[in-house]
Amino acid sequence: MPYIKRASREQIILFPDCIEDYVSEDNPVRVIDAFVDNLCLEALGFTKSIAADTGRPAYNPSDLLKLYLYGYFYRIRSSRKLMTECSRNVELFWLLGQLKPDFRTIADFRKDNPQSLKRVFIEFVRLCDKLKLYDKELIAVDGSKFRAQNSKDKCFNAEILQKKLANIDKRISEYLQSMDNTDELEHDNVMSPEQVKKALRELRVRKDKYEGYMEELEKTDAKQILETDPEARRMHSSNGFHCCYNVQTAIDSGNHLIVDYIVTNHGTDQGLLNEVCELSKKTLAVETIETIADKGYESREDILKCLMNGTIPNVALKYDKDERVFNLQYEHSDDVDKASRKPEEIRKCLHAGKLPDCYQDTAVSIEVQSLSTISCFTKVDDNTVLCPTGQILKKTKMRGQNSIFANKDACRQCKTRCTNSTVHKTVSFGPDTDCVPVRMYGDSSKVQPIPKHAMISPYNHTLDRTDYADQKKVVVRIKENKEKLKLRMCLSEHPFGTVKWYDGAHYLLCRGIEKVSGEISLSFLAYNLRRAINLVGVPALIQAARG
Repeated sequence: MPYIKRASREQIILFPDCIEDYVSEDNPVRVIDAFVDNLCLEALGFTKSIAADTGRPAYNPSDLLKLYLYGYFYRIRSSRKLMTECSRNVELFWLLGQLKPDFRTIADFRKDNPQSLKRVFIEFVRLCDKLKLYDKELIAVDGSKFRAQNSKDKCFNAEILQKKLANIDKRISEYLQSMDNTDELEHDNVMSPEQVKKALRELRVRKDKYEGYMEELEKTDAKQILETDPEARRMHSSNGFHCCYNVQTAIDSGNHLIVDYIVTNHGTDQGLLNEVCELSKKTLAVETIETIADKGYESREDILKCLMNGTIPNVALKYDKDERVFNLQYEHSDDVDKASRKPEEIRKCLHAGKLPDCYQDTAVSIEVQSLSTISCFTKVDDNTVLCPTGQILKKTKMRGQNSIFANKDACRQCKTRCTNSTVHKTVSFGPDTDCVPVRMYGDSSKVQPIPKHAMISPYNHTLDRTDYADQKKVVVRIKENKEKLKLRMCLSEHPFGTVKWYDGAHYLLCRGIEKVSGEISLSFLAYNLRRAINLVGVPALIQAARG
C-alpha cells in the first residue's frame, strides 16, 4: 500500500495574506498582547518608555516585554534563543509585528528593568484578583534555592582561604627547594629557572588575592566572598552545597496562584515568615490572613510578630509537642474593638486577654491568668531541681556560691506559669537552700506545696510579698493544625516544581538580588498566566485586561 504523498518543494502555494489569520482567537499570545497594551509602562518605571526626540529610534519597551513574556511562557529564557525565534516563529511575527531585536538589546532590557518587571507581576496578580481567582484567606509560604551565576570554586570563606594559603606556601617552598637542588637532579625532571619564576609569580599573585579576601572578611564581618556574584551565598540544598539565592514565595490556597515573593540570600527560612506575609497582605489588599509553613520557619519572635500583625501562623512544631505558648503582658482596656482587623487593634485585644473576631475558629486561643497560690522549686541533688509542675531543671552555671538552674524547653510549653516574663525561668539556689518559693499564675491545683521542713533562703522575699506589679498575665496558645499543614506541601511544592524543572528555571541568568528578582518575576508571571488561562480561558482574560 503506498505511503501518504507529501507536497513537492517546488510546488507554488499561497499563504494567507494577513498575519492575523495565523493566530487563532484562543491563542495565549493574544492575552500577552492585551495585557501589555493596557499597562502604563511609564508609570511602571520602564526605561525608554518615552521615545527620545533625537538619535536612533529605540525598540518600544512594550514589544520587548511581550517578547519576554512569550519566551518565559514557552520556556525560552535565553536572549539568543529569543532572537532566533523572532526570525522563524509565526506567533512572534504577529505579536511583535515582525520586529527582530538583537540579543544584546533583549538581554539589556531584562537587566535594566528589574523593579519594573516586579511591578508587572503585581499588575497581573491584581488582574487575577479582579477575576476572583484569589480566595485571600489562606496562603502557604515556602522557600526554594535557585542556583546563582557563581561556581563553587569561586566561593571563599575563612576556612577555605586558610587552606588555600597554606597550600600556596607549601608549593612555594617546594619550588624554592627544587631550585636549590637543580644540579643534583636529572635535566629531564627539572623545570627551567624561567618556568619556576613564572610559577612563583602566579602563586604570589594568588596569595595576594586570597590575603586580600581574608582582610576583607575581617573588616566587614562577612562570612563568604563570591567572585562572580557577590550578593549570592553558598547554601545547602537537596543535592549538596551550591551558590544560590533563597526565593520566598506565598501561594494562595484557592487556585494555587502565586501571590508574591521576595529574593534573599539567607541560608535558611528562619525569621522570614512575617516579612513574606506582610508583603502578601499588601499585594492582596487585605488586613488579615492565615498562613501555613513548615518547621524551617521556627522562630518564636517571628511567629509572634505575625500574630500581632494580623497573620494567623500555622507553623509546623519543631521543639514544642502539641502547641506553641506565648506569654504577653496584661494591659487592661474596656474599649477594645474585637471586630477590627487593624494590627494596632489586634495587638490591643491580645494584650487585654480578648481574642479578636478574625482569630475565632482558628488554632489560636487566649487566656488571662491571675496570681494564685505559692509553690516551690525543690532541689533533688546538686545537678537537678524539680519545678512546681514536676518538670526537671538542670544546673546551667554558678553565680558566686549560688547554683543556677533552668529548663528552657519545659518553660516554653508550661501551662501553669511561675513568672510573668516572656522568657524562661531561672532559679538560684544557695549552698544551704533546698527550696525556693514562687508565686504561681493560673490553675494551681496540680502544683506541689512547700515542704514543712524546707530550708528556704532568708534573702527570698516571695513569702512576704502581697503586692505584685503584674497581678495578671495573658497566655496565647497556637495549637498544631495537622490538616492544614498537610495542605502546605500540595500548595507550595507545585509552583516551585513547575518553574524550576518544567520551565527549566532552576538556575539563574542574572546576577545580584535586584536583577534576580526581576528575572524571577518573569518566571512566576508565566506560571500565573498559564494557570489563569486554564482556569478562565483566553477570552475572559483579554476582556479583563482591556476592561
